[in-house]
Amino acid sequence: MSQAVSDKSAAQDGDSAPKLPYRRVLLKLSGEVFAGSAGFGIDPGIVVKFAEELKEIRALGVQVAVVVGGGNIWRGRMAPKMERANADYMGMIATVINGLALQDALEKLGATTRVLTAIEMKEVAEPFIRRRAQRHLEKGRIVIFAGGTGSPYFTTDTCAALRGLEIGAEVILKGTKVDGVYDKDPVKFPDAKKFTKLPYIDVLQQGLQVMDATAISLCMDNRLPIAVFDITEHGNIKRMILGEEIGTIVKEEA
Repeated sequence: MSQAVSDKSAAQDGDSAPKLPYRRVLLKLSGEVFAGSAGFGIDPGIVVKFAEELKEIRALGVQVAVVVGGGNIWRGRMAPKMERANADYMGMIATVINGLALQDALEKLGATTRVLTAIEMKEVAEPFIRRRAQRHLEKGRIVIFAGGTGSPYFTTDTCAALRGLEIGAEVILKGTKVDGVYDKDPVKFPDAKKFTKLPYIDVLQQGLQVMDATAISLCMDNRLPIAVFDITEHGNIKRMILGEEIGTIVKEEA
């Protein structure tokens, strides 16, 4: 089957999909989740599991975009004496490595993907162009955003908020290692309270660890919901897509 026919079929599948809470989503994957229990590098088994879930929700008719972090390979704080901009650019390159790993796993499962990067490296990825990204989604391709925003001093959380708004995503799915947002660290404090819903302003005022303040402010100003959930439990991405009440929803009115 040709590439064009495959893309067309995927798009048609999306048109005939049942009614779902979300039809276009952006998933934020931190670099740490790529490492699994090793804490560093890329765990191929973990990446394959993410790929399987992404392919499954794409088959439901949901248009899927992913922003990947790079903390499993490089973080600026790993070199405190390095000039900040240089350290950040190294981190952006690390996200491209993760993006290519996810693309490889997805395409081995038969999914059609595109990696778009904010830093030009045409031999391995397409440059990020908003309309091109939207077109890829409309054609049923899973779009992977790498390279952060392309500028230093911005986190991949901010990139997720920015890309989510640019492509018209209906929600940002923030995958973490905990099952939602708590008033304090649930690992250290057994009495920590989990929130099921939160307004943006409470996240900012209480300094809750959802996304950085710039990302939260972008989402708040444009009313883009954020769903925080435990991505380490297989199947949770699909559960979020189907509207199950897991994790924490951050939105205008809680």
